[in-house]
Parts: sequence; structure tokens; C-alpha cells
Amino acid sequence: MSLHIVLVNPEIPPNTGNIARTAAATDSVLHLVKPLGFSLDEKSLRRAGLDYWPYVKVEVHESLEEFMDKYAGKRMWLSTTKGAKLFSQVEYQDEDMILFGRETAGLPRELIEKNPDKTIRIPMSRSTRLRSFNLSNSASIVLFEALRQLGYPGLE
Repeated sequence: MSLHIVLVNPEIPPNTGNIARTAAATDSVLHLVKPLGFSLDEKSLRRAGLDYWPYVKVEVHESLEEFMDKYAGKRMWLSTTKGAKLFSQVEYQDEDMILFGRETAGLPRELIEKNPDKTIRIPMSRSTRLRSFNLSNSASIVLFEALRQLGYPGLE
């Protein structure tokens, strides 16, 4: 049993590093969709202190189109500040894929417009002028709600 965290065009290495660590600690699969805002070569990973990288189940995809073709038919949830449902209103299932967009722009507008019934959001104060939560925090919030619903499979 596993959940999938999909980062579409992530830009900030520490965010991806935090999410990778969370994926490793929860036996979740991390998908990175290019282009990336950083390098995944061994030297860069070592310099970033990602000594846990060997424990991350990671798949790298050349494009969003390639990813969507490969996983057509899988249940996908699109995390966006414009989501139709709260992330906690979804009934998560084994093998669900939760997509997050790049830090500065989110998921592609066309993807959201084609799948409005699959959009989820994390509630936040309307009195602030913040665009969104930090990417790594958002991924953790949604992932742990899904894991909670599934009974924290395989976790102690």
C-alpha cells in the first residue's frame, strides 16, 4: 500500500528535500516532473545533505504529459488554492496520486480546468495576503490526512 506525491516542476531544492524525507519516512512514492529548478546529480544531492535519498522511492518524469500518459486511469487529486473541496473532504484510497505545482505558479491552469472535480485545497485565512502555504508543508498536511484515513498502513 502506498500513496504518491507528485511534484510538477518543483523549483526550490529544500522543499523537494523535505518532501523526499517525508516520502521515505512514510513509504510513499515521490514523483518529480521535469523541468526541475535544480539538479539531481549525486554531487548536488550530497551537497544538500540528502543522505536519506537512497531510501526514497522516486520516479522522475520528463514532462507532465509523459507522467499523465503513464498513469492515465489512476486516481489523482490536484492540490491548488482554488480547489473545489477541502483536502479533508476527500476519501483517499491506496495508490492515490496527489499533485502539487511549482512554488511560484502552482499547477498548470489547463490541468485544473480539465479536472475541477479533482481539485483540493487547504483552508487558510482570507485576511492575509499570502498566496499559499509552503510546498513541503502542504504536501505533509495532505499526505498525513490521507495516511490517517487509511489507518497509517505500515507505519508505527
